[in-house]
Amino acid sequence: MIAETRLRKSVKRLVRFGLVWVGAAIAVAGLVGDRGLAGVWRARRQSQELTRQIHQLREENKALRETARRLREDPATIEDLARRELGLIRPGEKLFIIRDVPTSQGLSP
Repeated sequence: MIAETRLRKSVKRLVRFGLVWVGAAIAVAGLVGDRGLAGVWRARRQSQELTRQIHQLREENKALRETARRLREDPATIEDLARRELGLIRPGEKLFIIRDVPTSQGLSP
């Protein structure tokens, strides 16, 4: 009878230890695993960063669409771009090219 009681107590202790160990393992996996608390935080940060990037790209896309619209419809924009990028001038205009002269050539001020 005493041996049986000791055996039951040992089994109960072993079962409790096993349950505590399994519970601790589940808790650690819930906190640290890919789908645990740390994983959720990491996914949330990534989601926020991607949302910010999407917003930025949409704004950039909007600006590019507006630029494309102006290039299709606004002659002044086309003229400005041609002047800046291609160096074009209107008929009758004169182009002056001014070059910097280094001051170290002995010229007095």
